[in-house]
Amino acid sequence: MTETEETLGTPTLQELLRDSPKNWGKWGPEDEVGSLNYLTVEEAQRGAAEIRTGKSFTLAIPIGNPEGDPIWPGRKTAVRTNVMDRRNFLCGTGPSFNGDLEYADDVITMYLQGTSQYDALGHMWYGEKIYNGYAAETTIGSLKKASVFPIAERGIVGRGILIDIARFRGKAALERGETFSHEDLVAAASAQGVTIHKRDILLIRTGWVGSYYETEETEFYRDFLEPGLTYSPQLVEWFRDMEIPNLVTDTIGNEVTRDPVSGVDLPLHNALMRNLGIAFTEIIALDKLAEDCSSDGQWTFLYTAAPMKIVGGSGAPVNPVVIK
Repeated sequence: MTETEETLGTPTLQELLRDSPKNWGKWGPEDEVGSLNYLTVEEAQRGAAEIRTGKSFTLAIPIGNPEGDPIWPGRKTAVRTNVMDRRNFLCGTGPSFNGDLEYADDVITMYLQGTSQYDALGHMWYGEKIYNGYAAETTIGSLKKASVFPIAERGIVGRGILIDIARFRGKAALERGETFSHEDLVAAASAQGVTIHKRDILLIRTGWVGSYYETEETEFYRDFLEPGLTYSPQLVEWFRDMEIPNLVTDTIGNEVTRDPVSGVDLPLHNALMRNLGIAFTEIIALDKLAEDCSSDGQWTFLYTAAPMKIVGGSGAPVNPVVIK
């Protein structure tokens, strides 16, 4: 069977999400940060109330790791290059400073979404409209609307909760294409002895990004199909009713790459991010945090994040910090 024949019965996103709810206009016609509006001062205080020991964890993966960087297929890994170092001064091409100062300097070339990062709400769309009904043409050249910049300007602070779906299923990491639902998240939280509350920042560990560093690269990308949440109208309604502001995962795409029922690629990017304005945070390192949470039984914490302020960007690198 050819790929065309396989996808012949695949619905369009407009067909699949015809009745899917939207938050467009909920925070006004000029809104560009979506469900992050749920993160009020009271939500920041609720997150701060989870601090018990002061232990902190940073959640970004390394950039330019000699072992490689897990990124979306087709993107290139970051390239960091020294443009000034001791060699320049040894051969006399370094600049001269009073007091004989010497220094190193470097540049990096990378995809803004080629590491731990936040998606802009205008990053992905269908039907010629991005989040909040802005025209898709506003993305030409740079995102004039719903770029990552307003998210970066605002920052993200709230009560975070880690759901370790891999540990719940007794695995170091989920399998290629393995799916789970919002009901699985609730069950895993219950097994951890915690409850997902309204407006929680939801962190989900699958073990997938961690497995990248223990898997031969060609095998990791073979028939690329990440594990993750899978689309259903009930899941979308749950995210809406729970007023989830931010979905954070240790996968590259935050959802199963291809929905196994409809055959549609990345429907939740559209149902949750484009339609509900939920911020997506991807390629996050959660293994060390999960080990600590399992050890002390504390799965909730203060979550803070501030992506880089890239004007017009469709995404931006971030190094979230959580404090327990």
